Amino acid sequence: MTPAARLSAAIEILGDIAKGKMADRVSAAWAKGNRYAGSKDRAAIQARVFDVLRNRALYSFAADSTTPRSLVQASLTIEDGLSPDELRGLFDGAKFAPVPLTAAETQALAGLPGRLENAPDHVRLNVPEWLLPQLQEGFGENLEDELAALNTRAPVDLRINTLRGERSEIQESLAAENIETNPTAHSPWGLRSTNTARVTHTKTFNEGLVEIQDEGSQLTCLLAAVKPGERVVDLCAGAGGKALALAAMLSGEGSVIACDTDPRRLGRLKPRADRAGAGTIDTRRLHPFDPNAADPDLEDLEGLADCVFVDAPCSGTGAWRRQPEARWQLTPEKLEGYRAAQVEVLIRGARLVRPGGRLIYVTCSVLPCENDEQIDGFLGEITMFQERDWRAGWPEGVEMPSSPEGPRLRLTPYKTGTDGFFATVLERTE
Repeated sequence: MTPAARLSAAIEILGDIAKGKMADRVSAAWAKGNRYAGSKDRAAIQARVFDVLRNRALYSFAADSTTPRSLVQASLTIEDGLSPDELRGLFDGAKFAPVPLTAAETQALAGLPGRLENAPDHVRLNVPEWLLPQLQEGFGENLEDELAALNTRAPVDLRINTLRGERSEIQESLAAENIETNPTAHSPWGLRSTNTARVTHTKTFNEGLVEIQDEGSQLTCLLAAVKPGERVVDLCAGAGGKALALAAMLSGEGSVIACDTDPRRLGRLKPRADRAGAGTIDTRRLHPFDPNAADPDLEDLEGLADCVFVDAPCSGTGAWRRQPEARWQLTPEKLEGYRAAQVEVLIRGARLVRPGGRLIYVTCSVLPCENDEQIDGFLGEITMFQERDWRAGWPEGVEMPSSPEGPRLRLTPYKTGTDGFFATVLERTE
């Protein structure tokens, strides 16, 4: 593909993403439908798409437009340093190239450098303007560093399956398949890939020795302090990444009941569990829940669970490195919907915890309204629970990640090199 043809492809993909679709799925679908594109072509197109998604606020402000064409032109100007004449050479209307620049686009490009000098904070930091106050509250004096870190590319982290081997052995197995890794800084189960080879194509992965899982996600499971023989409920299991980690902690003794409202997501867990040798996992589909009535799906577990793990539905702001388009698709209305769901799953999960048991609340959000506000509200209403400092149950010999003072664990890309996570341990006292 020519450089100009790659730009046409990037513009096409960005147009589909603008309709609310997930970037990785759109990119994969484009690659499948355009098999003539080589690996270098796909890499260049993806790099352009993700640069635009990460810097959309800056590029749209500079170009005075939100069209994919204009955003790509701004990317070429700001990121690549191309002049208007060089852009005209790419946008020339030749076969597979973007149509020529319009007079309005040419004028906008000429004035682009001057507009950047007056960019407001939310533009400079590449976040939605309405969300900036929450981010400021969450990050405080580290706002700019954290947002810059959230705008970088995330590493590929792996969780070794302790049911199948030791970290050093599995690391050697990966190396034999050209996957070079280093142990993660904190998680005793983690490996961080140092190259771009596809882990999912390896024998090591297909034999269930590793799963792809961010180190921060692994640390929230570690915080749950699950022990062999316990009954664990993963209330919002999705496709089961955390359920697999919790099952490995059981070492084959006890049970994990993985629950979700979406049967398609739960359906992806069984083959993963089979591959991992995690025979302690059962699944349950959840139906609508009324806090004033008996739970239609989990009544038999009320007051019996040693640990209820609530990986709550959330904005996903802590995972912006992996899904940069999500920051532009989030709305105040969607955020309120997540907050309502968080209240519901906390109440639903609390019913299941036995006296002396624990409720683990986790989000991949960095917003106080989804984290501290929800836990403060819960503890004010449900007096049979009290908060326990996350450090109290931390495994001996495992280095603690950097987190602010207080009982709640907060992980961020800048401070801990992980996705953004919030987690806390709520213990039932009666």
